[in-house]
Amino acid sequence: MQLKTPGVYIVEQDAFPNTVIEVPTAIPVFLGYTEKAVDGAVPKAGIPTCIGSLLDYVRIFGGPPVPRFSLAPSVDQETLTAALAQRFFLYHGVKLYFMNGGGPAYVLSVGTFASVKANGIQASDFMPEPDPAIDRVAPFDALEKVPEVTLIVAPDSTLLDSADDCYRFWQAALQHCSTMQSRMALIDIHGGGTKRSHDPDGDVISGKNDGFREKIGSNFLNYGAAYYPWLNFDVVDAGSISYDNLTDAGLAVLADALKGELAAMKPQPSAQMQVHMSTLYAAIRQRLPADVAPLPAGTESRTEVIARGHQQLMQVSPLYQRVAADMLTLANQLPPACAMAGVYAQRDANSGVWMAPANTSIVGAVSPMVDISQDKQEDLNMPLDGRAVNAIRTIPTRGLVVWGARTLDGNSDDWRYINVRRTLLMMEQSIKNAMLAYIFAPNVATTWVAVQNMISNFLINLWAQGALAGAKAQDAFSVQVGLNSTMSSDDILNGYMRVSVRVALVHPGEFIVLTFQQQQPVS
Repeated sequence: MQLKTPGVYIVEQDAFPNTVIEVPTAIPVFLGYTEKAVDGAVPKAGIPTCIGSLLDYVRIFGGPPVPRFSLAPSVDQETLTAALAQRFFLYHGVKLYFMNGGGPAYVLSVGTFASVKANGIQASDFMPEPDPAIDRVAPFDALEKVPEVTLIVAPDSTLLDSADDCYRFWQAALQHCSTMQSRMALIDIHGGGTKRSHDPDGDVISGKNDGFREKIGSNFLNYGAAYYPWLNFDVVDAGSISYDNLTDAGLAVLADALKGELAAMKPQPSAQMQVHMSTLYAAIRQRLPADVAPLPAGTESRTEVIARGHQQLMQVSPLYQRVAADMLTLANQLPPACAMAGVYAQRDANSGVWMAPANTSIVGAVSPMVDISQDKQEDLNMPLDGRAVNAIRTIPTRGLVVWGARTLDGNSDDWRYINVRRTLLMMEQSIKNAMLAYIFAPNVATTWVAVQNMISNFLINLWAQGALAGAKAQDAFSVQVGLNSTMSSDDILNGYMRVSVRVALVHPGEFIVLTFQQQQPVS
């Protein structure tokens, strides 16, 4: 600057060059059905909305769904068989995400419980056609405006009646991930609680009709990872399940069965107890608060009366105990991808994105719905077509563990492992963001040196943390930029600055082979 007035002037100079800041690696977006979608007076339906806790979710999207069960006599006519007539996965999935160490996340409501009750679960909820007239955009168009998202999870997509519709959505998700080059899809298997039949047509994984590998396609597979089977969790509290969760038809079946149980009891209950229980059964059948014990009017809510009726039935009826246990088990059977998103977040925070999200337990999980042996996992982990599915197994002395770390592109030496794919996504986005500072900078040697040093310092830090393989830093990566190195004179004249980055990423030790041999005593 040109000084004209006498005095003392202070000039501050930057002491440090530009640096590459590592982008967050485990910020999922959860797509599914919610109780509501409004923040105060602001509608949030179809809009990716950031939450930091389950309390944030409840404030904006409401509470848990109320599962509905049907009842039918069992094959042997000796008990009742419960089946889910209506359910949603998103709320409990988000809860499991936070239980497993998840942090900030986004939620995109594709519909409400009320809309499903009116119209059913529709494929168009997940992939609607854009409609400017009502300010509606497709979910993936909305997600393009949220660069922070790094994982896509949609547990309610498995509720679609058709596996074709479910996997059509996931094909679109994989394409979206490829376009954005900053995120991966965590895929739940449609019908993932079903045991594999290994039938060429009907198998849930490889069947030609509705099998996962047949329907997921062959494009952009390195941007996705799938998990099987679904799991039995302990996330739905027993206190939230009662006869009030039954459909009208289910209530009628239960009331009739309970009357039969009462008549068959030996010794017979007292006359007063029989009248009391008959009144309760009649109330159950008509879905009315049971007159369990006369109380002054207005002293109890309907919920409290039902809770007392439930507790009394649990005390006197073995049949009802079995029905309640079956309903609780069904309510706790959930797809695993939401919980896995939390596992990813915790592993990234504790060890780094370059560590495989495997050989770890899942908080809240009790057991897999399908037991997988070592032999049965072979086809999941290394199929001929490469579409690997990561198994969640119970290992002796270890309990339930995630026992796979492969993308869907298992035949690719470059993109076989989840941690390799995600590490490179992190590097690409981090360096890309840092390079924005050099847009319109002079395309000359001083700029090239600054860029090279900036990227090299970033990679040195990653190498020191164990993200890159190599005894020395120069063995782990190389950064090149400059005339006659990465650019020609025409590139410079046309405004191109080309930077070449090569990295040696660490791969997980998936197969550990121990060799033992006896030797002769030395003396």
